[in-house]
Amino acid sequence: MSIDKAALRASAKQLRDQLKKSQPNAGYLLAERFPEKLLERFGPIVSGYLAIGSELNPAPLMSRLEKLGADVCLPRVEENDQMTFRRISGADDLENGPFGLTQPAATTEIVHPTLVLTPMLAFDARGNRLGYGKGHYDRALAKLRESGRVFVCGLAYSDQEVISIPAEPTDIPLDWVATPDRSIPLFFSRVASKNS
Repeated sequence: MSIDKAALRASAKQLRDQLKKSQPNAGYLLAERFPEKLLERFGPIVSGYLAIGSELNPAPLMSRLEKLGADVCLPRVEENDQMTFRRISGADDLENGPFGLTQPAATTEIVHPTLVLTPMLAFDARGNRLGYGKGHYDRALAKLRESGRVFVCGLAYSDQEVISIPAEPTDIPLDWVATPDRSIPLFFSRVASKNS
């Protein structure tokens, strides 16, 4: 059965808007319960994001990870529509970007994150992530994997999980999803299902 991705995005966004209103402390709970082993194993360079709209706010988590020794960076959408990851030292390093984003300035240093935290509209048990349809993260993650290791952890409300998301050949699956109330190791379940 074919799934209308546009309709799925619309319904997923509507649900996420409701979840943000009903779970105002979700970002703090996520920070408290995020498994430190992910930083220990896949850090130290961690890409977060600045939440827009009803995206789960990672700011408390990013603050905690910095205290634990993470080298934090943020994504930037470039003029050629590619995404890079850049280190910032404070608010002065930020500027307005496309799609209503606040992002690192073009003068900031490009780095290679080894742990990437991503926002999303929805996810499924196979690690498929529903984004906004522009493909920025997928292209950037594919490029990172060409030049080294990277572990992809989605940040979401638990109720953002859906039965199935149609995957394109260019989609990069999530390795893990962290929510305010649970952690879901998707990479290992994908490996197990392939071997069974």
